[in-house]
Amino acid sequence: MVSTTLNANLVSRFRDLFTTRDFIFHDGRDLKRFSVAGRTQAILAGVAAITVTFSAYGVSQAAFGAIMATGVAGTAATPEARMEKMRAEMTRLEADVAAIKEAAKVQAARVEQRQKIIAGVLSGKGSPADVGMPIENVSVDANSAMAREVLAPLRQVEARQAQLAAKAHRTAQIRLHLTQQQLRKMGIQPERFVSGGMGGPYEAAPEGAAAAGGEASADAQFRSLFQTWQKLDVLEQSVIAIPSLQPVENMRLTSSFGVRSDPFHGTAAMHAGIDIPGPIGTPIYATADGVTGRTGRFGGYGNLITINHGKGIETRYGHLSKILVAPNTRVRRGQLIGLMGSTGRSTGSHLHYEVRVDGKALNPMPFMQNTSVIEQVQQSAARLQLTAVGGN
Repeated sequence: MVSTTLNANLVSRFRDLFTTRDFIFHDGRDLKRFSVAGRTQAILAGVAAITVTFSAYGVSQAAFGAIMATGVAGTAATPEARMEKMRAEMTRLEADVAAIKEAAKVQAARVEQRQKIIAGVLSGKGSPADVGMPIENVSVDANSAMAREVLAPLRQVEARQAQLAAKAHRTAQIRLHLTQQQLRKMGIQPERFVSGGMGGPYEAAPEGAAAAGGEASADAQFRSLFQTWQKLDVLEQSVIAIPSLQPVENMRLTSSFGVRSDPFHGTAAMHAGIDIPGPIGTPIYATADGVTGRTGRFGGYGNLITINHGKGIETRYGHLSKILVAPNTRVRRGQLIGLMGSTGRSTGSHLHYEVRVDGKALNPMPFMQNTSVIEQVQQSAARLQLTAVGGN
């Protein structure tokens, strides 16, 4: 009667230990849902606990009978002693269940986090900072039948995630490579934003390689994927601050970047920007996020606004008729900052626009021809990814 009551209480406590876990997977095409019910976990753990308890009790009784038959023990154990032994066994079993529950909790959190990493890389949304460093494996007695039964569904999910991680890593490398190419076309070295080299030809790991290599191999795989995602995120966020928007709505040039005939002296002179004509009062917009520097009269520029975009990148807007921003003010891409004019060394109403990197003037046109760098990169990566998947 006492043992029956203890077993009934243990089953009830097992049910309270486990909660339902839902997992949603994105394999690059479809969303799939996987659920491990708390009741299922409790039943599996309860059955395993009862089986282990009665198996241990049967073995102990058989061993006790054998000892008594050989005459080694002089007297039989008292019922109280046997009950105390049972209680000790139940206490040990409860400790094992608690350890397995904690391991299952950590493993479930790891599965959820890994799925966020995979989804973030494949979709191009989210940030590594919001996900955090990958959770490492927590050791648990793998030889325990209870542990195997409770953790088996989660380990099956992790095996599928390892396959998706290889696909996500390839997508991240493609996007990283394309973003670097776009920056170089604009005359900016990617190393300005992300230090450390990475690359080499892509070669997919054999099917099930992560599972065969054990959980340590899977941990290393997701650490590598996360680090690649971090670099990609830094690079793409830096691209947003690159001046690529047109400073006026209607773009046409009266003078391009480079050597030209000076409009005042007629001799060859270096023109550090481009001249965009328009009526006085034409709206002028910031071409990227940044912080204003000089906002006032400055030599031949006339009324000038400079914007610091970080990483040594600066834009200049000259000959303005009116300045609409104050110095040391954060401005956003596309924000109205001034009105076109003909102040300073100018022959008529126009905007003199410059892009400088580390103080050196670069041709602004390649920047404006890449107004949606990240969107172009993501579209190209998606096309290449579909081609790769279709060819497998």
